[in-house]
Amino acid sequence: MSVVHQLKVASSVLASTARGWRGSLSFRPTTRQPEKLLRLYEFEASPFCRLVREALSEMDLDVLILPCPAGGTRFRPEAVQLGGKSLFPFLVDPNTGRSLHESADIIDYLAETYGGQLRAPRGLRRTASIAASVTTTLARAARGLKAAPSKAPAQPLALYSFEASPYSRLVRERLCELELPYVLHNTAKARWEDVGPPQIRSTFFPELPVEGRNRVALLSRAGRVQVPYLVDPNTGTEMFESEAILSYLDRIYAA
Repeated sequence: MSVVHQLKVASSVLASTARGWRGSLSFRPTTRQPEKLLRLYEFEASPFCRLVREALSEMDLDVLILPCPAGGTRFRPEAVQLGGKSLFPFLVDPNTGRSLHESADIIDYLAETYGGQLRAPRGLRRTASIAASVTTTLARAARGLKAAPSKAPAQPLALYSFEASPYSRLVRERLCELELPYVLHNTAKARWEDVGPPQIRSTFFPELPVEGRNRVALLSRAGRVQVPYLVDPNTGTEMFESEAILSYLDRIYAA
């Protein structure tokens, strides 16, 4: 790993710490999954969008991310047309025909619709959550805020990730800046023994079976559970390691 990338990871660790590592665990997932993929218009640097992504990780819900960074032209105009205003996050649920702005309303809607126990914080708790999320954005110098020139993929990419993963964050920021749509397979840790780097689990709990919907799927697909894991159906590429993924995205899609 290069020194530059190590510094990026270090600031991403600080960002996750500032938010109390929310979006790491999915101990109480929703009781049912949407038949059709949820669609989320958002951008990585937004403190409010982050609250929704954390909830999606903790509820174990997958979503099609349609990045809308500042200056973006690929999905931002579409979101404004559908929602009537330039406000993010913006959720579209094709299963119910509902569309919503406002992070707290989106989180409560997802829990009520798909059998989740999580509820959005209100009052002072919400103020504290937003403040911590702003700190997270500042720790990463607002990466994932502005659009960069790119070539549009024919099909959305896919990313196995969970919100608090420092390595995954770096990849999501770049996907957002390049306005690359992707299916976010939330791969949060499903039990306390999974907390920490994969080496800890393999050392202390080597015989423990993998749990969690997407963690089991990733193990079957790639032979191990590690995030981020990128799948690009446009080129047939599948890969681990954030630094390698960032290099790949710039080589293939950056204009």
